[in-house]
Amino acid sequence: MKNRLFSALILLSVVSCDSQKEAVKTSYKTPDMKLASDVMTPEVLWSFGRLGGISVSPDQKSLVYEVTYFNKEEDRSYSDVYLMNLADGTSKQLTDTDYKEFGTTWTPDGKIAFMCSKSGSVQLWEMNPDGSNLKQLTNVEGGIGGYIFSPDKSKLLFLKDVKLEKDVHDLHPDLPKANARLINDQFYRHWNDWVEAYTHPFVADYIAGQMITTGKDIMEGEKWESPVRPWGGTEQLTWTKDGQGVIYMARKKEGIDYAFSTNTDLYLYNVKSGKTENLTKGMMGYDQNQVISPNGEFMAWESMERDGYEADKIRLFVMNLKTGEKKEYTKDFDQNVGGLTWADNNTLYFISDHHATDEIYKLTLNDGVITKLTEGVHNYTSVIPVNDYLIATKVSMSKPAEIYKVDPKTGKDTELSFVNKKILDQLTMGKVESRWIKTTDNKEMLTWIIYPPHFDPNKKYPAILYCEGGPQSTVSQFWSYRWNFQMMAANGYIIVAPNRRGLPGFGQEWNEQISGDYSGQNIKDYLSAIDEMKKEPYIDENRLGCVGASYGGYSVFYLAGHHDKRFKAFIAHCGIFNMEMQYFNTEEMWFAQWDMGGAPWDKKNKVAQRTFENSPHKFVGEWDTPILVIHGQKDFRIDASQGMGAFNAARMRGIPAQYLYFPEECHWVLGCQNGILWQRTFAAWLDKWLK
Repeated sequence: MKNRLFSALILLSVVSCDSQKEAVKTSYKTPDMKLASDVMTPEVLWSFGRLGGISVSPDQKSLVYEVTYFNKEEDRSYSDVYLMNLADGTSKQLTDTDYKEFGTTWTPDGKIAFMCSKSGSVQLWEMNPDGSNLKQLTNVEGGIGGYIFSPDKSKLLFLKDVKLEKDVHDLHPDLPKANARLINDQFYRHWNDWVEAYTHPFVADYIAGQMITTGKDIMEGEKWESPVRPWGGTEQLTWTKDGQGVIYMARKKEGIDYAFSTNTDLYLYNVKSGKTENLTKGMMGYDQNQVISPNGEFMAWESMERDGYEADKIRLFVMNLKTGEKKEYTKDFDQNVGGLTWADNNTLYFISDHHATDEIYKLTLNDGVITKLTEGVHNYTSVIPVNDYLIATKVSMSKPAEIYKVDPKTGKDTELSFVNKKILDQLTMGKVESRWIKTTDNKEMLTWIIYPPHFDPNKKYPAILYCEGGPQSTVSQFWSYRWNFQMMAANGYIIVAPNRRGLPGFGQEWNEQISGDYSGQNIKDYLSAIDEMKKEPYIDENRLGCVGASYGGYSVFYLAGHHDKRFKAFIAHCGIFNMEMQYFNTEEMWFAQWDMGGAPWDKKNKVAQRTFENSPHKFVGEWDTPILVIHGQKDFRIDASQGMGAFNAARMRGIPAQYLYFPEECHWVLGCQNGILWQRTFAAWLDKWLK
């Protein structure tokens, strides 16, 4: 789970804002768009079309997908729906509107459903596969946040926020202009939102031709949500095959108990009786993302063992829904699993990270054999069995997501979507290579090296050490619109990106080492990587920079006081500066409790005390290098005061520093113009001190 928290945002969700389509077409969708240069710029990076979710038709002859484009001038985005013929790979655009279509799926009877705000709020719509006969299906007050049809389309499950707490205006109706929150317990904010409502699943009868306006809240009165904040979507809910039950994920705890626990369970709600059963009672970690076998007899899901440890091994479990018998299939598989999907009643496909690439694997239940199907310098991000082949989405450090057809026998893939071909054909990407570098404790560490486009080994280049966040999120072949390695390399830098201790993909022992030891072996791993690479004749060891976000920002702040003059410039985005304040200020307390080893007041806890003794702010007296600090005000994971404190400390020390502050951004930077500003400021700072 931790890789979802601090890693770069790879596939952005659709942003709910309108767009002036003609301006966008002129700026981004012109087929013969010509680039001014053959290397990446921030403007080019933000002109890529961003592939959304894909859905295969019931007859397995077609699929639908979305593409989102951003308009720099309008500082907004839009998305459209496309239909692909799987027989020949041709695509047809189905929508072209000023509002956004998203959450696109096929209905059980072969129509295309999607959400959009055409009616003024986000509602469910339906159209024929050729884009005709557009119909609005819901008119739920306040809009919906997701949906799933029952297998026979007789019912609809939809998501809606419900208010269960009284706010200050409910308590004091004579003070309508009061602007305040009255807080009584923990977990009053999460990620980038204040917790003012709970998302609940609703079930309604679907009758063709009748608008759905309300439904039965299957968690009525319960002060927790499903899907689970902050990332959960409809992958956390599913219908049983008979349409008589809904299985949903929830963490049924409140306040301080919620904030300290990762114990989510899978619950079965009986539509007829209204009764709810906990299917995973006694399983203490995350249980999530359940999928039902074609015959409806089995449920597979992702499970963690330990409560409070969100970077625990993600195991693959299967339950017999009739008997309740559970079985783990990954006891001897020292990797995480994700993106489970059934091919038949005996075969599951999934995605797993191994040595910093995400590959497709197959599990056969009858013999328990797990087989790796693909190999390459890429990340597969989803897989769907279709007929005798697989449909998958794939990214790399050199290419954003596209749709591929994969041969499960050979692992070879064929690109189908070509969303960004016209831009990519004009760009020269830097070479990406992997190196195994020896660490101080004589281990081998995979490190990605990204070279500038048109690299000349006879020249000397400045280099950047990239510090990954998470802390337990892999430096794999991800494509990011912020931490984009090709963007950094295009500015004339060699990027050194180590898979240091505390990252998945290299076994659970390697992954777990960092917990309670933020300033330990993994920091040495960073230095091993840059010290080895600076020996190369084409790297100028007098022009080294160090950058990172979140835990990577902690790494930058810590190295600023311990780097022995290796680096000439630092950049820290949303980094942890003061560990004690981080323990008290973050919202997911289970994270701080586990990773820091305990509370600051527990003086007998040696692990916790070592953590707080090595807080970066305690070594500001050793800072001597220019630093750029970046932070967003709506970052509730690492409070914006951390970045402000680091900047203030640098200036009080007389060190050249700059503070890029985003009032409306969170742990990431999601706005188009803000994203371009981020890239420009990032490059300008490095250029100033390393060139």
